[in-house]
Amino acid sequence: MTNRLRLHGFNNLTSSLSFNIYDICYAQTPEQREAYIDYIDDLYSADRLTQILKDVTNIIGAHVLNIARQDYEPHGASVTILIAEHELEAPVSSEPGPGPLPETIVGHLDKSHVTVHSYPESHPDNGICTFRLDIDVSTCGMISPLKALNYLIHSFDSDIVTMDYRVRGFTRDVDGRKLFIDHDITSIQDYLAEDTKRQYQMIDVNVYQENTFHTKMLLKDFDLNNYLFDITRRDLSFESAADIEGRLRREMLEIFYSRNLD
Repeated sequence: MTNRLRLHGFNNLTSSLSFNIYDICYAQTPEQREAYIDYIDDLYSADRLTQILKDVTNIIGAHVLNIARQDYEPHGASVTILIAEHELEAPVSSEPGPGPLPETIVGHLDKSHVTVHSYPESHPDNGICTFRLDIDVSTCGMISPLKALNYLIHSFDSDIVTMDYRVRGFTRDVDGRKLFIDHDITSIQDYLAEDTKRQYQMIDVNVYQENTFHTKMLLKDFDLNNYLFDITRRDLSFESAADIEGRLRREMLEIFYSRNLD
């Protein structure tokens, strides 16, 4: 905000930003599909995801209070961080959280939190592998999750991104008038960098009277080599390449539009 509102007491508004980020890949054999899942697990381990969430915390101007993390068997990881708007003297815990699973990450913030969960998945028949990350950034007070938008999109190989942003609750100005939102927004796209907007096809579904905003993004450029695991376009016949490209594009469109294309 350029001009800060004069409030009566603490800002009680809660701003929540939720991401679903998808990375699509083609792995030709069962062995390659297993290797792809192992590669994703290693690339986006609980340790790596923890560092990304710490970066998010720094970007939005918050301070880490507590971290919980977990790497799952056979696949996937989770991290949660509790954050505070102002720096506190409380010690920071980065130990893995208790539980029967090998490693999960959770971080807590004073009034706020950041979480991430990973979901590697592969199709048993057509070779399509889909890696999904769910990320939630929820803040109270003056810190805003919207500042982390572009960093999160470019921290992953984001083929499809689904974002939801909602402002909940209310606060009061010095005259006692309720405020149900404290900043101008017409779309999540208002907060995206120009280079990001050029790279993606985007659609919005916004409910302004509910302070609820939804944006979907689909990567425009398609180079088959960027979607092949452990092989290249030169390893395929023209017919095979066309078939695989069709399957990949179908997968991406079904996720983007949230429906099966029969």
